[in-house]
Amino acid sequence: MGRNLHVLLLVPIVVLGPPPLNFCALSLSLFLSILCAGALSLSLLVGAYLSWKRGWVCFLQFVRWQGVSIMASVAFLSSSLFVSRSSPFANNKRTENRTFLQGGVRCKLVEPLQFSNGSPCIPAFNDLCGPDFLPLNYSRDFLSNNDRRLRIFSGTANPTLSQEIACYMGLELGKIKIKRFADGEIYVQLQESVRGCDVFLVQPTCPPANENLMELLIMIDACRRASAKNITAVIPYFGYARADRKTQGRESIAAKLVANLITEAGANRVLACDLHSGQSMGYFDIPVDHVYGQPVILDYLASKTISSNDLVVVSPDVGGVARARAFAKKLSDAPLAIVDKRRQGHNVAEVMNLIGDVRGKVAVMVDDMIDTAGTITNGAALLHQEGAREVYACCTHAVFSPPAIERLAGGLFQEVIITNTIPVMEKNYFPQLTILSVANLLGETIWRVHDDCSTICLCTKGLQSPLAGRQGCAISSYKVKKDFLEP
Repeated sequence: MGRNLHVLLLVPIVVLGPPPLNFCALSLSLFLSILCAGALSLSLLVGAYLSWKRGWVCFLQFVRWQGVSIMASVAFLSSSLFVSRSSPFANNKRTENRTFLQGGVRCKLVEPLQFSNGSPCIPAFNDLCGPDFLPLNYSRDFLSNNDRRLRIFSGTANPTLSQEIACYMGLELGKIKIKRFADGEIYVQLQESVRGCDVFLVQPTCPPANENLMELLIMIDACRRASAKNITAVIPYFGYARADRKTQGRESIAAKLVANLITEAGANRVLACDLHSGQSMGYFDIPVDHVYGQPVILDYLASKTISSNDLVVVSPDVGGVARARAFAKKLSDAPLAIVDKRRQGHNVAEVMNLIGDVRGKVAVMVDDMIDTAGTITNGAALLHQEGAREVYACCTHAVFSPPAIERLAGGLFQEVIITNTIPVMEKNYFPQLTILSVANLLGETIWRVHDDCSTICLCTKGLQSPLAGRQGCAISSYKVKKDFLEP
């Protein structure tokens, strides 16, 4: 019996091993410890009985067999009771509802960070657990949708283009309230939070230039005061860009002034399309992303059945030679012609002569903008005199100040191709007008700026990019041709 009791007392130690580390082992340890206590009591009774019946010699022999087991059982019982009192589960029960009074405010203790293999790890929140001060839906939305950190707001200058950009990007335009008081003052209020967001404000400074510029400045200021992380002014058409230098004494350089106004208002970056001159980028003290509308026009011209041998690219003035040369290089390296003109006053142009051969060819006139259309119509008349078969007018910005519509619709042009950086009122449509959208170009650029990617390939390779169609939209820009055929 002594040997059997010796084995029985060793069973708890063999089964459990070291002190328990979890709740199940703790419960089993307490249960077996009670059995050990009972076995210990039974051993003492058996020893007393042996000493009474058989004498002290037999009792000493019993102690020799059971001494080690009794000591181990006592040690195991003591350790189990100690672990049960110092277990973290028991402590959690006591500290779970522990509160402190700090200035009369009751604060619950936040669970400390847990460490694994010596490295700290922050426990992830899910639908079943999380600190009381953080709503579960907030953490779920924050981790699931990173695009919430990008906001696009539109001014009143060109809301259609802004909506097209948002559609391409798969986003919705931000809610903004813009109104004008009776005395002409502009009021802007953001209708949603932009704290910590990457904000893009789409607002060309087209006519009325002063009102649209002031509206852009107030929008920038509103975003800055709403704690936006980054504010990018998306300016499809940059007004005052032609006042980029002093041609006479005592003139202002309005382009630099406008650049300073945008910077001081709080913009962190400017995204512009087809600036009148590249030097205007240097007027800004903040980064400027300059994209060109040429890829959109080139894509449309490539779809037309015009032989490359019949094409000639024409610059309407000497200042646009670099632009026309880059355009001709992308049109199968077409030949280049230049219209020499001398300007006698603002918005007044006089054509002198033509440099290059256009006889029997299709002439494509390229410029960054058409204002009163005096320069381009005089150039088209000269091209017809020199024997050009057809004349196409291509520009990015259609300012169309009077009397531009009458001049362009006079029959000198086979087609007038423009983009929608500036909205064209429906009353100014005429049969030869074709409007191309730059929404995809600007939307792709916004994505790249937001993702800290390069935008150079958009200018050198057109709209083909690895980010194309990320929202399921086609990357090629659509065109809207305004045909007004008589019945």
